[in-house]
Amino acid sequence: MRYEMPSQKIARNGIDLGAMYLGAGQCSFCVWAPLADKVEVHLLAPEERLVPLTRAGNGLYRAVVEKLDPDSLYFYRLNGSVERPDPASRFQPQGVHGPSQAVDHHFDWEDGHWSGPSLHEYVIYELHVGAFSPEGTFEAIISHLLELKQLGITAIELMPIAQFPGTRNWGYDGVFPFAVQNSYGGPQNLKRLVNACHKVNIALILDVVYNHLGPEGNYFRDFGPYFNDRTSTPWGAAINFDGPQSDEVRHFFIDNAIYWLEKFHFDALRLDAPHVIVDSSAQPFLRELADAVHGIGEQLHRRIYIFAESSGNDPKFVKSSELGGYGFDAVWNGDFHHSLHVSLTGERQGIYQDFVGLPSMVKAFMEGFVNTGQYSSYRQRHYGASSKEIDATKLVVFAQNHDQVGNRMLGERLSQLVTFEKLKLAAATVLLSPFIPLLFMGEEYGESAPFLYFISHSNPELVEAVRRGRRREFSAHGWKGLAPDPQDEGTFLSSKLDRRLRIKANNDVLFQFYKEVIRIRKEIPPLAQLSKINMEVTSDNSVSVMLVRRWVDAQEVLVILNFGDSRTSATVSVSNGRWIKVLDSADVQWLGSGSPVPEELHSEEEVKFLINAQAFVVFARGIDDTH
Repeated sequence: MRYEMPSQKIARNGIDLGAMYLGAGQCSFCVWAPLADKVEVHLLAPEERLVPLTRAGNGLYRAVVEKLDPDSLYFYRLNGSVERPDPASRFQPQGVHGPSQAVDHHFDWEDGHWSGPSLHEYVIYELHVGAFSPEGTFEAIISHLLELKQLGITAIELMPIAQFPGTRNWGYDGVFPFAVQNSYGGPQNLKRLVNACHKVNIALILDVVYNHLGPEGNYFRDFGPYFNDRTSTPWGAAINFDGPQSDEVRHFFIDNAIYWLEKFHFDALRLDAPHVIVDSSAQPFLRELADAVHGIGEQLHRRIYIFAESSGNDPKFVKSSELGGYGFDAVWNGDFHHSLHVSLTGERQGIYQDFVGLPSMVKAFMEGFVNTGQYSSYRQRHYGASSKEIDATKLVVFAQNHDQVGNRMLGERLSQLVTFEKLKLAAATVLLSPFIPLLFMGEEYGESAPFLYFISHSNPELVEAVRRGRRREFSAHGWKGLAPDPQDEGTFLSSKLDRRLRIKANNDVLFQFYKEVIRIRKEIPPLAQLSKINMEVTSDNSVSVMLVRRWVDAQEVLVILNFGDSRTSATVSVSNGRWIKVLDSADVQWLGSGSPVPEELHSEEEVKFLINAQAFVVFARGIDDTH
């Protein structure tokens, strides 16, 4: 059945930017171009013609054109001479420098029943469309959905898909925020992917970039004051969210957010690095954006969320607007990763110098942020604020993601840095935490291919600037040697998943292990209820063991994690009562060396036993069926 949209729509003045095909040969064109005295749409195919646009106030120009095919190509002609693609282009079939294409958004949706999972049900799987499969397309993802469903994934996060230069890029060089990357399959194939995900009850999250636009193909300055020239971001000019004529810039990006949720049925947006957005206004853009996202969710009767990928350790992102916050639903917690990474690898260079292994891991479990206002050696200033009062469902944690892997000089995944036992330990730390877990593609079976930084710019000077920038970053992190060339196609090809590994013995065992950990996370009530309140975390730093006790009423779970690198097992003790072992990573079933931990503990006094190094065990009591 076709999904019917509500009659009311959150939109700016009822006008859609870009080329919107209306049906019956009609297409509406609308562009914000306050710097132009005259704007025309130059239609290229199937019949070339030039149509003037009429001023519509606030720097807007628009027209409804008759006798037009839905896939017509066009440029905007400014002041009778300069021709540029549409800043709000829906499709760039010939790349960032080519003409824009009108899009007919009719699609026979089959998800009319779909409302989306609750936040506490999210188990996120992050993937890069180009590197996920040999084909590197939306269509190719569909054939793997059932396997991800069996794994226990409830939400897929797509790295940015807005049109970028060439055919290979992480996506953060996108320059057309509304246009679906042509080499991935374009708008219709993206809808097929979303529709297929919803049919198997998997939500879709889209990574969007509102803090900057990419350098190549960026023609926005020809149209209007999209940028704030008073300041810049690490990736280019800052967007104008608080200067003169910033109202229309805000509307542009808010309309973009609504576009993905309304036209493509995405369930959530992940906002890239919002902490670098420059905005001194009394009514922040980020709050306005969150309100609009939640508003469209209410209108569509769907659970729609907005997440912040922020390294600012600022609880303001998830605080309500009444408390002075932005009202986002969750924020990425990089400190959890850093603490876990140091605990597993012992690396202390660069950003990891602020973390001290197990004590940091304990704080990350109990509170969330580790840097909560104390002095940061890495940043050479006091940094962060406490997240102690933030609900557990508002923090997203991970052992790996594209940043933490791809910003290493050689792009090594955790599978290349630690033992098989530590891979299982990492999985448990993330998946049995009280927070929203995120897996990075291939992590679930121990993918060994690197995930490197890759681009395909056409400007040689820009390519060389990217190379120099990467070398500076690696040098600051203390890495030496020759880094892979981001422009080389081989760098991209080497970053693709090798799914042949998935069926090999060790890799399949790791996949089945992840599947089992996710299962018990969902099915055992104390693990399924995401709460920092019903939880107690203790540690024995002398043997690098962390104990996590979580409960719901009389049901209780004890997770014991041994981060010790020694080959000597650690002695731990648990309180009296009857405990049943639910999962033990040292069992032979999981390619462990065999566990000394009893299947059941039953005593009126405290019980002591051994647990293998780099292992973990889960006990439960008060639960009828823990298997």
